[in-house]
Amino acid sequence: MDQITVVTGGGRGIGAAVALRLARAGHGIAIGYERARERAEETAAAVRAEGVRCLTVQVDTSVAEQVEALFDTVKAELGTITGLVNNAGITGPLGRFTDASPEVMRRVVDVNVTGALLCARRAAREMSTRLGGRGGAIVNISSGAATTGSPGEYVHYAASKAAVDAMTVGLSKELAQEGIRVNSVQPGMVVTEIHAAMGDPERPWRNPDRVPMRRPGEPEEIAGAVAWLLSPEASYTSGAVLRVAGGL
Repeated sequence: MDQITVVTGGGRGIGAAVALRLARAGHGIAIGYERARERAEETAAAVRAEGVRCLTVQVDTSVAEQVEALFDTVKAELGTITGLVNNAGITGPLGRFTDASPEVMRRVVDVNVTGALLCARRAAREMSTRLGGRGGAIVNISSGAATTGSPGEYVHYAASKAAVDAMTVGLSKELAQEGIRVNSVQPGMVVTEIHAAMGDPERPWRNPDRVPMRRPGEPEEIAGAVAWLLSPEASYTSGAVLRVAGGL
């Protein structure tokens, strides 16, 4: 069957690498983005060059109405949705927890937790065989921070990603008999623009000893894990939290 996958935060970084990797596996792709329109369109052009259809939709995943509009648009223009990559996420500035503002904390939770829940809910409604769908798979992008806690950097972000993993486990059990697999990927230190956004563009290369492999990861290395979890080869895999973090 045709595979149509929604990738939130798909315009750059890990999301863009995932979109391109899935395109090479034959997925039609819908890229959700919040602000980076030009980057989203560049990624979409690369996806289309792989011979598959691609759509870009602006969306703030923390807003229920915008999530509904995203999925409505994808369904109308690309067809039946079979996959979701819950990748949209933010960290806020690096720093000690006592210095984090309530506004930043709320926004991180709104995007990373509420946004992932809203997208997963709509995707489940589309894919559930109980509700007339044909099944599918959800991959949530978590973080190694979910288990390390990220002291001194962004404890609130780490907490939000632990919530994503809890959601993964719960949904995998709830949706198992409805044809939907739900898994999570925990990237470690990966070379993306998110480090500059949090105030430390050189962060991936600082303190290499903290990663056993002594190097940061590349977005494509995360994308491979996501693509496998969405593939038929992972047909008996659900509820897994797959760490892709160089041994950390």
